[in-house]
Amino acid sequence: MSVPNTTTPAEAPKPPSGFRTALRYTGIPVSWLDKRPKLPSRNWLIFLSVTSSVTGYLIYDRRQCKRIKQHYVDLVKEQADELVGSLEWPRKVTVYGAKWPGDEDYDQATKYFRKYVKVRVMSFAFHGADTSTKPILVAAAVDFELISGKRHGDLAERVADDIRKRRRIDLGIDPIPEIAKALPTYKSPQEVAQHKLEGGIVIIGRPTLKEFMVGLKRGWTDPLDKVDHEELLARELESDGHFDEPEEPGDDPSALAGGKPTPPSPQNSPVFSPLQIRPSSPSTKTKSPISDAMNVPPSSIPAVPPLLLLTFTNHIGLSQIPIMIWEWFNQRHKVRSGAEAGYRLVMKHTRPIDPPAEESITMFADITRPGETISQGDLDFDKQAESWFKNSLSKIPSDIEKTREKYYKDLPARLAVARELARGLREPTKEEVNNPPPTEVELSAERMKKELRWRRDVAGWNIVKPEERVIWDDRFQDALRIITDKDEGSEASSPAL
Repeated sequence: MSVPNTTTPAEAPKPPSGFRTALRYTGIPVSWLDKRPKLPSRNWLIFLSVTSSVTGYLIYDRRQCKRIKQHYVDLVKEQADELVGSLEWPRKVTVYGAKWPGDEDYDQATKYFRKYVKVRVMSFAFHGADTSTKPILVAAAVDFELISGKRHGDLAERVADDIRKRRRIDLGIDPIPEIAKALPTYKSPQEVAQHKLEGGIVIIGRPTLKEFMVGLKRGWTDPLDKVDHEELLARELESDGHFDEPEEPGDDPSALAGGKPTPPSPQNSPVFSPLQIRPSSPSTKTKSPISDAMNVPPSSIPAVPPLLLLTFTNHIGLSQIPIMIWEWFNQRHKVRSGAEAGYRLVMKHTRPIDPPAEESITMFADITRPGETISQGDLDFDKQAESWFKNSLSKIPSDIEKTREKYYKDLPARLAVARELARGLREPTKEEVNNPPPTEVELSAERMKKELRWRRDVAGWNIVKPEERVIWDDRFQDALRIITDKDEGSEASSPAL
């Protein structure tokens, strides 16, 4: 007896829909059409969540930067609608940026100004962002001049030279050429000084403030005579004996005859250095064309354009890479700080400078009040930025001294080779033929260049080193003013982030 088949017949597959049939004939694999969606794996979920979070945070930060820029541009753009004459000068500010200690890129401070205070338009924009943002200073029709120092001390020397030139013009020592007065855009020195007062001066970072104040004091204190520092250094190096000819009395015929030896003249020597040949100085000192009364420092100095103190810290080194990464993802904080500084510069609300407190030296002061620091007022500006300096910078003077000692230790041997080859005492070697050694003239010029650089580097470092305070003169109190906010909570407050 047969057993009845109780199994149900298999259901016939559903015919594919017209859409799937159409896709099948396009060449798409059938397995792709039958694949069911599912959640990604754990590793993919981690990757997608991290990348989407980082990308979203970056997009948010850049959009906030755009928003902050546009907010401050809208506040100052009415300044550009004011009508001025065709021959009138626009308002102009001077921007000083000193070299940051330890960074070979000397113009980092001015780059910071161009990016965050002038506020240039970003090179990229996200969908929906407003790309019509103009630089704040451009929107306010404010011109600016960037001045940076390539080495420490260059900015101080530039400021001092500019002030001395102004003093010489005001005293009539350097008259203005008549051809300049004939130009339609000519302005008298008084008008030029007044135009500068309408602008301002931007000081970027604490090293810049130190160099600016040193240059300001030197310019209003030093004599007005034009000094060639290279000429003075060359005269000083002449008498140190490093390039003197070695004395050999046995070869001097006058010494053998019992007479007095005649020192060799550089003009009669077969090899001489033009840097060593100087005209004999007269016995009487040449009188300066500038009278002593003109060289006396003035008891008071005229007003200086108001100062805008802009905080700036340049993070360099491996230990500060995490801070660099954090700042790259949080550009909005720098943009807001720079935009506020640009707005203050345009509005130009000023206050008198806060001078340093007077130090009263009393008996046993170091015992009764140990470790107490006296407030320097506005001269304490951005003092915390010096804590980011590299510790190795304190060795700059000692490193330069070691380099100088090594150079002068090798100099006699190099001089001997140059003189032997120049006088034909021996034939040059094969290596000297392929790579000729420097001559005595070239060695003298090389030494001059090195000494000038070593001395300037040490003097510049002594200005900006953390242990050195910002220099102060009592004459500055009535001449300097600081650009600041008009009041707290004004309409210029940055939009909420």
